[in-house]
Amino acid sequence: MSTTAAQAQDTRHSGQQAADATPSLLRGFLRLVFWLFVALLFSILVEWVGMLFWWPDEGMAHSRAMLADELGYLSGDLRATLLVSDTAAFAQRFAETVYHWLWQKTGLETVMAWLAETPPADASTWQVGLSAGYALVADFVVAAATITQVFSVRLAVLSLAMPAFALSMLVGTLDGLVLRDLRRWGGGRESSYLYHHAKRWIWPLFITAWVLYLSLPFSVHPAFSILPFAALIGLLVAITAASYNKYL
Repeated sequence: MSTTAAQAQDTRHSGQQAADATPSLLRGFLRLVFWLFVALLFSILVEWVGMLFWWPDEGMAHSRAMLADELGYLSGDLRATLLVSDTAAFAQRFAETVYHWLWQKTGLETVMAWLAETPPADASTWQVGLSAGYALVADFVVAAATITQVFSVRLAVLSLAMPAFALSMLVGTLDGLVLRDLRRWGGGRESSYLYHHAKRWIWPLFITAWVLYLSLPFSVHPAFSILPFAALIGLLVAITAASYNKYL
């Protein structure tokens, strides 16, 4: 009887753990979507500020040039990756999908087209006022739509760059464990301070790499944005593994 009760308790415990893990995964996914949406809004805000102060002569042409440059990078040096054979085509399809759901499915594109039309002679006063008001901000709205595509292209690039981050962390782990063994065999001193501080900065640095690359108000080759952060993360992982002071 005691064995049966113990098995039943283990089954309930395993079921409880699985039930607890599912909401955690859902919360993590929703938190990721939320921060991506915040990063998108921040990118649009930066573009609007730039249109007012930094590149007023270019206007919405700046965002279009950024989109062309981002796709151009993928058509050149980064034509193929470990995950897809045509990086530019994948990123463009992803950007078109995001644009479809955010601007077309929501009806924003239809509203933009309606407001951009010249009001008929028998139009009401409020319709004329809406059209006149939209004419003042039309360039900013179009720029926001284009920045959505730029953001999506960069998000696709970051997704395809995950093997680079994983490889840097793997190399950092192996290198750190070798250094750890050399330290232990040589009678070196252990530093829990170094371990905890290096470990603490891995996740914030990873988030910074994503947010910074997604929000840049100018085009830059993905290698110059991703590889330095991947190398720094690998270095932090190596320091963490090398200063780990418990037995494996």
